Amino acid sequence: IEQHGIGGACVLADCVPSKTLIATSESMTAFDGSEALGIRPLGGGQAIDHLGVDAQVVNTRVKALAAAQSADIAARLASSGVNVVAGTGRFLGPGWIGVTRAGGDEMELPVDAVLIATGASPRTIEGSPPDGERILTWQQLYDLPALPEHLVVVGSGVTGAEFASAYLALGCEVTLVSSRDRVMPTEDADAALLIEDVFTRRGMHVEKRARAAAVRRTESGVVVDLQDGGAIEGSHCLVAVGSVMLWQTHQRGKA
Repeated sequence: IEQHGIGGACVLADCVPSKTLIATSESMTAFDGSEALGIRPLGGGQAIDHLGVDAQVVNTRVKALAAAQSADIAARLASSGVNVVAGTGRFLGPGWIGVTRAGGDEMELPVDAVLIATGASPRTIEGSPPDGERILTWQQLYDLPALPEHLVVVGSGVTGAEFASAYLALGCEVTLVSSRDRVMPTEDADAALLIEDVFTRRGMHVEKRARAAAVRRTESGVVVDLQDGGAIEGSHCLVAVGSVMLWQTHQRGKA
């Protein structure tokens, strides 16, 4: 029983899309400084360092590849004899699962055992709900019509660092807000410090020991308020402060 699509968040909104975005950013990085290596356009065209990014093309490709992989997994499941039902499930009682199907009709399934694998959703900052326009989770980035002018990334774990690096390479101004004394605090210290050095040498603003208290919209962008009273302005904010596991069991008559 699946509500959004086979493969879940990993395929549709997390690992697969982010790696596709990174592949695009790596293409931009590969051309950075290439003229010094003797690589240049022929026929009087613009210099390679004048390359730009069409965000709508990038995001369309990201979502198309994710959807294709999801469809491929669904086809493999079907060929193996797995019955996939599009909808949401709930416990009716011992041995029975109720399903509200995608079209709205109801069905009941007899079961011997149930595996709950509903995955995780992005954690948000209390009082600062994502709006999908200026305040974003990593699931909403691929719906932006254009690249952010100045992306403030709150959270310097693997996810935050990954997106900060990608959007920096795509040409955005990026500020990475870390509540710890270094980026990627749960990873190997030497590797994390090396990555942080690369970020700063490429022009990223890294704010360390800065814990976000709230994110609010302004007339033209966002402001990230810090617990120490400081503030960081940007055009968009990506909240990457981890994930929460969401699953509920329902019995007939009570939750």
